[in-house]
Amino acid sequence: MIKRRSLAMPPPHPRGASRRRRRAAVLPVPARDPERAAPPLTVLTGTVLDASPHLLIVAASTLHRAVPGAGVSDLGSGEVEIRLAMSDGTTVWHGGRGGLAALRPGRSVVVRLGEGELGAGRIWVDINRVAGTIVACKGDTVEVDMGPHRGRTHVVIPPHAFERVLVRHPRLEPGYLIDVICVRSPDGPWAVRPGTSQPGYRPDDLAAPDVAAPVPDVLRGTATWFGGAGGGTPDGAAYPAVDCEGDAGGCADAPSGCVPFPYLSLGSEIGVRNECGGRAASVPVVECGCLAARYCDRCVECDTSPRGRIVELTPAAFAGLGGELDAGCFNVAVRTGAPSAAPGGAAPW
Repeated sequence: MIKRRSLAMPPPHPRGASRRRRRAAVLPVPARDPERAAPPLTVLTGTVLDASPHLLIVAASTLHRAVPGAGVSDLGSGEVEIRLAMSDGTTVWHGGRGGLAALRPGRSVVVRLGEGELGAGRIWVDINRVAGTIVACKGDTVEVDMGPHRGRTHVVIPPHAFERVLVRHPRLEPGYLIDVICVRSPDGPWAVRPGTSQPGYRPDDLAAPDVAAPVPDVLRGTATWFGGAGGGTPDGAAYPAVDCEGDAGGCADAPSGCVPFPYLSLGSEIGVRNECGGRAASVPVVECGCLAARYCDRCVECDTSPRGRIVELTPAAFAGLGGELDAGCFNVAVRTGAPSAAPGGAAPW
């Protein structure tokens, strides 16, 4: 079986900050909503070192040195050991509801601290996601083109998950889109459930928005996530309309999507608000989201969102805003050109 490969994006160009300053000087600043959103929750990603009924020990990046309520010690090589309390209220996902047995050393985890940040609240083990255009199907294996930045992969849809996937993805045929939540295995990703419902069109048939359509101050639609636990992409967002001119970092052949987006560059800040949970944060654009532009779908996590996949977030950013990785999406509002929030605080909204 072909192992999943990924193509790394170049780091944001250092001139991104000056680009944002010039944009702010020319474009008017939209009025902010009077209410202020709740700040994001603390989330860390890493690798399990050990676990007991009351303690989880994770190796994580040194970016996680300041995890509230956790014991931290230096492991060297850019990693720290983080010790988090676990309780009866800690829930574990590993292809479904899991337990302590799922927390085996060496497995990748996304850990969201509980309310009050007194320990691990929610743990996703070896979670992954495969989204893109179906290239071929053979038996229980589907080959998927995940776009120019993420390459191709093969995902297995085992018998116990097939009916569940088929309900929301009735056309498992080449040329149609697929989006499934997976668990990692030594042989590659195994699908456990659909991430969203399959759009009823081929990506090439997606109609672009009217060229005269106004670009709204606030973009509303669906937020999803990409990558997996322990992925190498820095925390942030993949945005569907990264400018392909100059050094902005966009793709020349990116589809326009079904929403009139303003163009941004890699490194731009956007304000992202979870309309279901009320949490918001300012996050950087770290990847061209040309894959997201293929999806003109809706999220029904708390209500029916407007059509359009507005943003894809890294797992930590998605979970920090209250999203459930195994659910796949939340209804979102996005402001471009958002000012950065104070550390640990919500983005001004």
